[in-house]
Amino acid sequence: MSQSPEEKTTNPNPKNNQKPPPIPIPTPTSLNSKTRTLSLPELWFKEQALKHVTLKMKSLSKSPLASPPSDPDKIFGLPSIDPTRPDYTSLLSDELLLQVFNKVPISQYVSNSLVCKRWFFLHGRLVHSIKVIDFGFVNSGRVFTRFPNLENIDIVHACIKMPRNSGILITRNNLSVYVGTKLLSGGFIEENDLLSSDLIDKGLQLISKSYPNLRRIVVFGTSENGLLSVSSKCEMLQELELHCCGDMSLKGISGCRNLQVLKLIGCVDGFYNSVVSDIGLTILAQGCRRLVKLELCGCEGSYDGIKAIGQCCQMLEELTICDHRMDGGWLAALSFCENLKTLRLQSCKSVDSSPGLLEHLGSCPTLEELHVQRCQMRDKQAVKALFLVCKTVREIILQNCWRLEDEVFAAASVCRRVRLLSLEGCSLLTTGGLESVILNWKELQRLTVISSNNIKDSEITPDLATLFSVLKELKWRPDSRSLLSSGLAGTGVGNKGGRFFKGLKG
Repeated sequence: MSQSPEEKTTNPNPKNNQKPPPIPIPTPTSLNSKTRTLSLPELWFKEQALKHVTLKMKSLSKSPLASPPSDPDKIFGLPSIDPTRPDYTSLLSDELLLQVFNKVPISQYVSNSLVCKRWFFLHGRLVHSIKVIDFGFVNSGRVFTRFPNLENIDIVHACIKMPRNSGILITRNNLSVYVGTKLLSGGFIEENDLLSSDLIDKGLQLISKSYPNLRRIVVFGTSENGLLSVSSKCEMLQELELHCCGDMSLKGISGCRNLQVLKLIGCVDGFYNSVVSDIGLTILAQGCRRLVKLELCGCEGSYDGIKAIGQCCQMLEELTICDHRMDGGWLAALSFCENLKTLRLQSCKSVDSSPGLLEHLGSCPTLEELHVQRCQMRDKQAVKALFLVCKTVREIILQNCWRLEDEVFAAASVCRRVRLLSLEGCSLLTTGGLESVILNWKELQRLTVISSNNIKDSEITPDLATLFSVLKELKWRPDSRSLLSSGLAGTGVGNKGGRFFKGLKG
């Protein structure tokens, strides 16, 4: 008979013949086992999560305005990656999620809002500034439910009917409009392309009712009633920009007691034409006495309108005149702006057509900065009057001014306290004309000369070089050709071919 392997390998010692007890192998605990006791941390976390979910469900049932739960968005019919996986963000409150979203870059706001309906709703709370391009978004009320916390709203492009598929964009005075291929004799926009003032007023009433904490608004073509609704309900309004508004409509801003920044655009060539005269300037001066910054674009007026602004708006510190249509003599009224610190002239065809006798001109005692950009300066008498009114300035910035010759620039020598001079695009000014003025400025510390081709490096005198050596800051790029030659000095580029190759051979 055959023996088993155990019998063949028996130990002669009977005591050692006993088999060792089997090693117990732990079996995995079943997930459905009911006999397993939970540890103390597991009990605590389970109880806290249950309480949080219960409180969350109660709050959702009590408050109908709370955001919807974080269910997957089934609008696009996309299947969920893991439909059985729980949504842990539903345990977080809206306030906590908003704090998390605030840490995310703004560029990711749109992508995060597409995760689910709840995130889409919360994303609207984070947006504080929008530009509306479809006025139906305002009249239907969708903008108020989508963005409930707006502080800055721009409705200008929504008030102009533009072709959607046009690739022609025209920009003038910070206004950009898409136009069609149809040739118009009166301009780029027809009157039928502008919304009626009644429709715009209704939209402004809805905006002012839904956003009482509005701080900035850009409006187009509204009437007195529309501005009255904004000024009466938006008490926190600080900045207002008005396009295509006339004299009578400015009565509506009389209630904006906290308004500090106002930009008034009366006429834009080729787009729209509205009249803002001394009447409108007087109305806004009497109604907005706390203005700090005022910008007048395409406005008419004269000495009386600027005088009213200076007398009533005593807190005015910055005044910008752009493409004005004012009568002669308005420069003399700037002396009534006693606290004015910055004066800007932009795109003016004429500084002042009739400044009057220079002996009768006053000055702005606190003026520190004078900016003249893209203006015609061919009238020597007007430019001389401008520098006399601004003789206390510390900084003069001249950019792309036409007909700025040596005789015209010589009028700036009356400004004895200049510390900074910046010249850019003044092609008619020569080195001698620059030197005759800045050598008289004993307090000059910073000088910038860019793209002024008549100012030559070879014409710099020893006196001018001495002045350059003591300046705190000097940016000297008057001629692109001289800049290029100085940058390529020592490289051999720009030399004649024969000499260049001889240098390589040697």
